[in-house]
Amino acid sequence: MKEHFHLDPGVVFLNHGSFGACPREVLQAQHDWQREMERNPVEFLGRRSGALLAQARHELGVFLGANPDDLAFVPNATTGVNTVARSLDLQPGDEVLTTDHEYGACDATWRWVCERTGAVYRRVEIPLPFERDAFAERLLAQVTPRTRLIFLSHITSTTALILPVKAVCEAARERGILTLIDGAHAPGHINLNLQDLGADFYTGNGHKWMCGPKGSAFLHTRPEHHAKLQAPVVSCGYVAEGLGGHSGFDAYTGQGTLQRRLQWQGTRDLSAWLALPAAIAFQRRMNWAAVREQCHERALQTLHRLRARWGLDAIAQDEDFGQMVPIPVPHQDADALRRQLFEESRIEVPVTQHAGRTFVRVSVQGYTADEELEALMHAPALSAP
Repeated sequence: MKEHFHLDPGVVFLNHGSFGACPREVLQAQHDWQREMERNPVEFLGRRSGALLAQARHELGVFLGANPDDLAFVPNATTGVNTVARSLDLQPGDEVLTTDHEYGACDATWRWVCERTGAVYRRVEIPLPFERDAFAERLLAQVTPRTRLIFLSHITSTTALILPVKAVCEAARERGILTLIDGAHAPGHINLNLQDLGADFYTGNGHKWMCGPKGSAFLHTRPEHHAKLQAPVVSCGYVAEGLGGHSGFDAYTGQGTLQRRLQWQGTRDLSAWLALPAAIAFQRRMNWAAVREQCHERALQTLHRLRARWGLDAIAQDEDFGQMVPIPVPHQDADALRRQLFEESRIEVPVTQHAGRTFVRVSVQGYTADEELEALMHAPALSAP
């Protein structure tokens, strides 16, 4: 499958999880949209963009099990988290509950927001080895009368764990607590049905495991919360909303509060979002469910072969991982190991750390060849002591 991607043949690329990799045909679709826009930018942006984005949202909604009217495009999941975090009416003493496995940029977002509102950002320790059946109970035991929102990754960045977020969303709803799920790694990586999942807010990337262009992501919001959200940039949609609708704006701001506020953020390139249906079509044609399962099995084989080299235990059960696995290695300088792997073996792979442990976080995607995984196995930087 590597011929479908632009990846450097001189690099062993085992880091799909950080920024993804986009198939040639999907990039071509994006470029086609860019050329179409430049033929008549006024017509494309001012008169056609609303309908084009609505069609792209429809196809994305089918893929995600979501009502397209509850989806808004954003450039990345971090923007989705920021949009929700800055929109909530947090008061001094209110609590945002999370875990100690969250992505650093999102941790920083909540700390920034809480410092300015007087709210409290509480991180619950989730020890390793991970116990899926105990996760929800352990987290919910830390809920207090001041807990306003629970924020969780669907798949954690550092430790690559698939968290059982549905159980938490259901329990939080019973308690009147909002939920925001950071699904940066989830779309295209695991099966999703956002209606069934039940999170109040869910944001995910299209550019990672969906194999969409960089800058394609979404924010899903339950209908009762549309009016809570404020756009990072106030633009024409707010004018249309204030006028109760205006045909001159509706062509590109869309219908309804969510689209009017979030869809139009001034002039910007819409092509990444418009090309997402091409990414969905690519994966459908390639029977991606089977590809994912094969990648999952190959990732697990690599995990267990390498961890056994040092007699180190995996941090979770096989079913707690997808196509991305954290391979435990002896604790060491993470950045030095990453550099050594690249400089000596041309292996592009992140080295992460959590709770005093070091991991080589390997991503296995459809284009990953067996010989590339073998190259990791035989890299001098990972040789047995």
